Amino acid sequence: MNNKNSFLTLCLLFILPTILFAHNIPLTPKEQLGKELFFDKISDPDRISCSTCHASSTGFVGDIPDINKHGAIYPGAVPQRFGNRKPPSAAYATFSPIFHYDATKGFIGGNFWDGRATGERLGNPAVEQALGPFLNPVEQNNASKLAVLKQVIRSKYARLWLTVWGEPLTLNPSKIDLNYDRIGIAIGAYEASKEVNQFSSKFDYYLDGLVDLTPKEKMGMELFNGDAKCSGCHVSNVDPVTNMKPLFTDFTFDNLGVPKNHENPFYRMNKVYLPDGSPINPLGAAWIDPGLGGFLANQPNLEWRTLADKNMGKFKVPTLRNVDKRPGNGFIKAYMHNGVFKSLKEVVHFYNTRDIASWPPPEVAENVNTSQLGNLGLTKYEEDAIVDFLQTLSDGYKLPKLGHNKWPCSTVSLDIAGPNPFNPSTKLNYYLPEDAIIRIEVFNITGQKVATLQDGLISAGEHQVTFSANNLSSGIYIVSLQTGQQLLTQKLILMK
Repeated sequence: MNNKNSFLTLCLLFILPTILFAHNIPLTPKEQLGKELFFDKISDPDRISCSTCHASSTGFVGDIPDINKHGAIYPGAVPQRFGNRKPPSAAYATFSPIFHYDATKGFIGGNFWDGRATGERLGNPAVEQALGPFLNPVEQNNASKLAVLKQVIRSKYARLWLTVWGEPLTLNPSKIDLNYDRIGIAIGAYEASKEVNQFSSKFDYYLDGLVDLTPKEKMGMELFNGDAKCSGCHVSNVDPVTNMKPLFTDFTFDNLGVPKNHENPFYRMNKVYLPDGSPINPLGAAWIDPGLGGFLANQPNLEWRTLADKNMGKFKVPTLRNVDKRPGNGFIKAYMHNGVFKSLKEVVHFYNTRDIASWPPPEVAENVNTSQLGNLGLTKYEEDAIVDFLQTLSDGYKLPKLGHNKWPCSTVSLDIAGPNPFNPSTKLNYYLPEDAIIRIEVFNITGQKVATLQDGLISAGEHQVTFSANNLSSGIYIVSLQTGQQLLTQKLILMK
């Protein structure tokens, strides 16, 4: 294979452009194993899975509107038992760094609302977060690591273990800890996949130049980055070094002055007991969520313990990606660590007016952030504009269908116009804003060129080509359009 094809193979296999829909990118064996584990009801009794609290239809948070409407805390495998916080999103969680202290920003990274999945042991906070619920009696309630592995070894997907780890899953006592960690590593791989972290929102396509934002959405974006001060913690700029799109979080911790959610079922857990006879929440309604400070207060690290008081009531700054993703317009989502707010409008209004309107008092009055929110002076229309912008951050945005002479923007575009999967032929539309020398080629998954559909000077405008695969076998093919330094690709699936 020549150097050009070798380079193109790397592009096709490892850095497919963002215009390629994430759900069309096949999972690796490790990611697939992680997905099976994520959706399997590995609990005692077998009522819940990871996906019970982290559903894709809602951006990998809870998807039961009646729960979201009230306490927002999801029941465990034993349905009488509840934890204390709303499920955080599993999407984009793998980008969180290992939990650490920065003299300027304070504590950064880790996963869970209080950062307790630090990533120090396994090198990845998301991996450690994935392992926690399996053994938590108020979540999946498995008795031991061995009990978890026994369920996996009986599963239909157990064969994947050999493919991923190079050896079959066994219950050898000397490998219990190793194999249990491998479960977390596989789930972490799935949570890091393009299926979970799609970068396929309207905002992403806006950054790609494929769509434009409405005037009100643009106004909301300007406010987000300006007077509303949102981008101070929810970083919204493309990384100038890696060119990575924004994650809308800086992974720090903050006390926003959020009030208690009095419908939180954890307040009733003083009357629900664990098998050892102890109540889940001995303090009942008097319990106050300490957040990060509570985690730090119980750490062996003396420096961290001494900083506990300064971090009481602080919670992880969540990503705003998928913050409004929902199955339908009437679906209720819950916001903040305790789910006290039920709409983005309510959240933005709280940020804007916390210190000047009649809001309930903060659950933890110490360490409240007074410099970036509370009295922003925004009008109702400006609040609505911010909400409109936040709604552009939901993955799964469908690009406008391209009609005759109607293209989303004045850039080179490549679109699948015919069936996909297809047999034996399909059509491709492309658009050139000006006359250009282009080359449209088709490659198989190994990088071998199988067809040239266009090669030469093409006039500006909309064009269509047909790809016929009569002599090709079923499989995945990549069509590329190259003009100058620009390379666009789309994935085709031939099914005979």
